[in-house]
Amino acid sequence: MWPFLIVHWFTSLFFQTFYHHRYASHQMFQLTPRAERVIHVLAFLAQSPSFLNPRAYAILHRQHHAYSDTARDPHSPIRHRTVIGMLRETLTHFDAARRRDNPELERLAAHTPDWPAFDRWADTWTTRITLGGVWTVVYLLWAPSPWWLAALPVHWLMGPIHGAIVNWAGHKYGYVNHRDTADHSRNTLPVDLLLLGELYQNNHHHAPTRLNFAHRWFELDPAYWIIRLLGGLGVLRARPVAR
Repeated sequence: MWPFLIVHWFTSLFFQTFYHHRYASHQMFQLTPRAERVIHVLAFLAQSPSFLNPRAYAILHRQHHAYSDTARDPHSPIRHRTVIGMLRETLTHFDAARRRDNPELERLAAHTPDWPAFDRWADTWTTRITLGGVWTVVYLLWAPSPWWLAALPVHWLMGPIHGAIVNWAGHKYGYVNHRDTADHSRNTLPVDLLLLGELYQNNHHHAPTRLNFAHRWFELDPAYWIIRLLGGLGVLRARPVAR
């Protein structure tokens, strides 16, 4: 079952950093309308039960940069004793971003991917439970041992798990390259293979529109090189500021 877990971990993670974070939140590169829709669907399939509405994600992430580690930050670990407390607050803000009834949040939603009809279907408990059931059937059919069923919650909650690791560790543990960020952001791993570059939070907060999150010679941002490859294949076009 390791291949199922590893493939789901990295495909879900890639679409979160590529589509939700670097594209929807920061517009670091350009996609054609058709490519955006295709990748929107692929992100849904990759995240499966834990699909994150890209528009709501972008709103929260823009709030996070505007108010990093202050009382208005929707997911700062500095104000919480546990990861669970931080996640509860994040979900509250995420629900507010979904509703489309707050003028301030609507301003933060400018230039984000918006596919209301698809997201209303994808972002429902019926869809989530159905996809969670698919993962459960996969494990019931192919798991070599009942102990593997303990991995199912990771599949069900993959998107929030990635977000929790990045926001908690990236603002509590690690080293600092840039001291001009006015927050607690850290670079947790010098070679970030586990989170595809997302744990270079200090670098990212210093230069939020820079596509390559790695800033020093020993740092490696794998997602950056995958995005460069996609650019070379004509899937996207990088903006000058994001090189």
